[in-house]
Amino acid sequence: MTRDGNFEIFLATAPGLEALLLEEVRGKGFNRPRAVPGGVTIRGGWPEVWRANLWVRGAGRVLARLDSFRVTHLAQLDARARRVPWAEVLRPDMPFRVEATCAASRIYHSGAAAERIATAIRETLGAPELAEAEVLVRARIEHDTCTISVDTSGPSLHKRGYKEAVNAAPMRETMASLFLLGCGYRGAEPVLDPMCGSGTFVIEAAEIAARLNPGRARHFAFERLASFDPEAWGRMREVRSARTPPARFHGSDRDAGAVAMSRANAARAGVTDFTEFRQATISEIVPPEGPPGLVIANPPYGTRLGDRGELSALYRAFGQALRSRFSGWRVGIVAADPRLAHATGLPFLPVGAPVPHGGLRVSLFRTEALP
Repeated sequence: MTRDGNFEIFLATAPGLEALLLEEVRGKGFNRPRAVPGGVTIRGGWPEVWRANLWVRGAGRVLARLDSFRVTHLAQLDARARRVPWAEVLRPDMPFRVEATCAASRIYHSGAAAERIATAIRETLGAPELAEAEVLVRARIEHDTCTISVDTSGPSLHKRGYKEAVNAAPMRETMASLFLLGCGYRGAEPVLDPMCGSGTFVIEAAEIAARLNPGRARHFAFERLASFDPEAWGRMREVRSARTPPARFHGSDRDAGAVAMSRANAARAGVTDFTEFRQATISEIVPPEGPPGLVIANPPYGTRLGDRGELSALYRAFGQALRSRFSGWRVGIVAADPRLAHATGLPFLPVGAPVPHGGLRVSLFRTEALP
């Protein structure tokens, strides 16, 4: 970490989504964005850290890189960790914890590595170590290079602060926003999710269109750091770029409980005025009034033996409804089994790399505008 306020900042995402996160970060004007395994790096100072947490939809967390050095044994790690400028970042009165991972390195015991770094912080700064501390120092030792970062986010950034109610196997807001981007959605067209569950796709689409910052309703771990400036952060949060969306956003579900859940979540997110949710089966879906836009859905995956035959009928019915009624609309479907996705009979574009989600690997199947 350099004293001139220009250091590396890492924005984490699920493997396979790096290119989409890079596209989002570039579009928001961050400096020197670069895709790397597991995320995107940018350069900047603490204001860029705060802005990334507040603005970026697709990142799961934001790490500030504090130092990086070569290390081959624990005594060396102990000595080198004491030279990290902890006082510039951590507060002596604020509890911290350390997590470490080791890969392809002569230091292979992650617990021992974390213990050495924690001891260095305690003895050089005087800060207390606490297992449940919000301030988290992360160390990654890979190929004998130790990179030390501080997690500036706290709870994962998919926790926007409005979703109290969720259904089974919900899609994270961060992933949903990147899948919307992957379907070409930029906030100017209507969106329909006919299997809306707790409303994630619909609410994310509405927030993007309304230009609402994803981090507007929550707190972050960087507020506990020595580098935090409450007045500057307050001014940053107060900047409003919100607008009335040019389109409306629709969700439906066969389950009345899901519809109620989605409406409640949309109300907490402040997007009730431009979202609509109703109870409907897949065979009942029709395009909302107005121009065509994007249909996006996260249907059941069918992970148990015997599910696939039953779900094939659902996917076929979904495809039939789309092909017969949604001319001019694009479609995005998140699926774990390509055979189920293709049961829709939709003309999918080439599929990208699968992405880990809920213990499975899912892919985004998307179309151009339907004939």
